[in-house]
Amino acid sequence: MKVEKNTVVALSYTLYNNDEKGEVLEVCTAEKPLEFVFAFGNLLPAFEKNIENLSVGDDFDFVLKPEEAYGERTEEAVVDVPMNIFTVNGVVQHDILFEGSEIPMRDNTGRPLTGKVVKVDDANNVVVMDFNHPLAGVNLYFSGKIESIREATEEEQKNGLQRGCGGCHCGGDCGSSCGDDKECGGCGSCH
Repeated sequence: MKVEKNTVVALSYTLYNNDEKGEVLEVCTAEKPLEFVFAFGNLLPAFEKNIENLSVGDDFDFVLKPEEAYGERTEEAVVDVPMNIFTVNGVVQHDILFEGSEIPMRDNTGRPLTGKVVKVDDANNVVVMDFNHPLAGVNLYFSGKIESIREATEEEQKNGLQRGCGGCHCGGDCGSSCGDDKECGGCGSCH
């Protein structure tokens, strides 16, 4: 069986920043693989293109350039957000407003996104937020192995499936500690 549309693929991999000598961003082991329905739309298209038609036991190594992954970092994604946005019951939530804090938010269409606090400017009542994806501007080097492939069930074909290592850093169920052990947090494969 090959990796193709409507198959459930489980794979292990190590994701590095730039190349195999770069910083390790994420590790998915054979014991805790990333499992997903291929061509369902949950993963980066360029990631899927690089593993398409592989078989169980096949190894893979490839680099995704920023334009194939999360794009380049842009200054337009760094914006001043009025401090009153962070008000609950009339009180600004200062406990979440500190440099480096990542805050789940929604854009004007309701789409979830995460903003990183760059600076709290109390004098002007604004919070400078960076809405670039954490991996924007980064070459993503994947090295891994196809662990298993099976036909997707009707329900999986209809609703999709993505579980295991990696989850979805851009709004999934990763806890705040997931990046600490390099198992979950970077999620170079999802979008």
